[in-house]
Amino acid sequence: MNAHAETIIIDFTCKETTEEWYVIDDRIMGGSSQSRTEYLNGIGMRFTGKVSLENNGGFASIRSESADYDLSAASGVTLCIKGDGRKYKLSLRTDDYFDGISYQAEFETKNHEWEEIQLPFDSFIPTHHGQKLTTVSPFDKSRVQSFGLFIANHLDEPFQLDVAWIKALSSISD
Repeated sequence: MNAHAETIIIDFTCKETTEEWYVIDDRIMGGSSQSRTEYLNGIGMRFTGKVSLENNGGFASIRSESADYDLSAASGVTLCIKGDGRKYKLSLRTDDYFDGISYQAEFETKNHEWEEIQLPFDSFIPTHHGQKLTTVSPFDKSRVQSFGLFIANHLDEPFQLDVAWIKALSSISD
């Protein structure tokens, strides 16, 4: 029998945690998408904005400050989210480079429903600027430096994702 143990990595119900995340939209490449974070008292963090295709844009994202997250004992992560029916991605970085390799896993949300999404580490794909990489080292879960959330659906539309927490997911065999 397998059970799952979960440990909170990031608790967005704490206002200080939300303040440690920052925006990285396609504006850094000349696009015009805009996003922001907002603390929702007792609920978590809201990631909201509008994706724009103007000037070859098409993505909006937020990222945590760098820290050492040793997730070597985990088999993946679980997110407690309330979405808008759109697809998002969680990204993990194993270095401090602003523009380095990002390991990404896509997840789909239900419209205005809280849910827990489990993302096993083997579902994360190495990417750089949205392009899949095939000649990089495997994901090292003991060296996670930052987390990110983004939307890159190439549609010109508003979005909203609420996040209560991110937990490390570990399988326990009985």
